[in-house]
Amino acid sequence: MRYLVLFLILFIVWMLLTLSLTPANIIAGAIASLITALLFGKYFVSNIRKFFQPQRYFWLLLYLFFFTWECIKANFDVAYRVLHPDMPIRPGIVKVKLGLKSDIARAMLANSITMTPGTISVDIVDEYLFIHWIYVSSLDPQEYHFRIAGKFENYIKRIFD
Repeated sequence: MRYLVLFLILFIVWMLLTLSLTPANIIAGAIASLITALLFGKYFVSNIRKFFQPQRYFWLLLYLFFFTWECIKANFDVAYRVLHPDMPIRPGIVKVKLGLKSDIARAMLANSITMTPGTISVDIVDEYLFIHWIYVSSLDPQEYHFRIAGKFENYIKRIFD
């Protein structure tokens, strides 16, 4: 079942990206989607029912708006630090305890943190995420967990877990 769902998702994405209903495009999309589904289907999520829960798409949409807003704020923060004559930075690596269960949710959180300017996910070890932060403003694990990962984690938990 997971192979079929992955094939359908890939084929729909192909059709949306190409916006062409020519027979050659449909055949090429079907072949590319089939090969990809056969090669990577075993790595696809095991609980397919999650795809058919509309509330997950609602939270994904909210997450995209929230993520965009956080990126804009982080861009201004990094620009301020770069353009400031004293360059106020206090770089460091912080260890954040993850509250997410699935690997895909953890990867989504790590990628979201990396795509936000001023932070880079370094490694995930067991239930901890190591993050390089351009300005470590607090040594309290609760505070930097909330400032870096906590906001994203709440949305991602509702989408994937």
